[in-house]
Amino acid sequence: MRAAVLSGGTLEDDFVLPYLREYSPDVILAADRGLEFCSRNRIRPDMILGDFDSISPEVIEAYERRQEIPIRRFNPVKDATDTAIAMDTAISLGAEEICFLGATGTRLDHTLSNIYNLYLLWKKGLRGSLVDAHNRITMPVEKEIRIRKEEQFGRYVSYFPFRGEVRGLTLEGFQYPLRDYTLVLGDGGLSVSNEILDEEARISYREGILVLVESRD
Repeated sequence: MRAAVLSGGTLEDDFVLPYLREYSPDVILAADRGLEFCSRNRIRPDMILGDFDSISPEVIEAYERRQEIPIRRFNPVKDATDTAIAMDTAISLGAEEICFLGATGTRLDHTLSNIYNLYLLWKKGLRGSLVDAHNRITMPVEKEIRIRKEEQFGRYVSYFPFRGEVRGLTLEGFQYPLRDYTLVLGDGGLSVSNEILDEEARISYREGILVLVESRD
């Protein structure tokens, strides 16, 4: 089952609306200010949750009056972000893959926190992605990833070790190939802004946790 979590970061209508249609989630969860995006675009979420400290009071009050959609309200003083609560809720509903929209933006602390959410999904063997108009960030559970050039999200492909080392990293079909390389933190020159040359590119590795970033200007 696929779930989409709409959070309170940057949600550009002209990007998110077509992306959401293409992703075609089975369930949509609106986390706090992500509900404002749903409201202005007439998207009906399956659940609304958060502490609602960053949403317009008029918006959440309108949904509360209608009582059509389940709403879970949390105390602002809590040990988890609204996005993390939405992620856990999606997992409890049976989601095996979660796309986070509005999980990046001007708050770098929240962006980093949401990358750690990808790690929490990875530990459970579940797929996740942080997506905005310029980037798609994933932490693949597979040890081999294939990207078709005609289907790639953006022109640039970057890859980083989440912790420790990524061993046996091999890149095929890229402008800058690698073979059986050990990628460590700080290998920025080797890991940023590669480009796909062949019709299909292949990334494989033996050990470690890889953060994959597909970007476009």
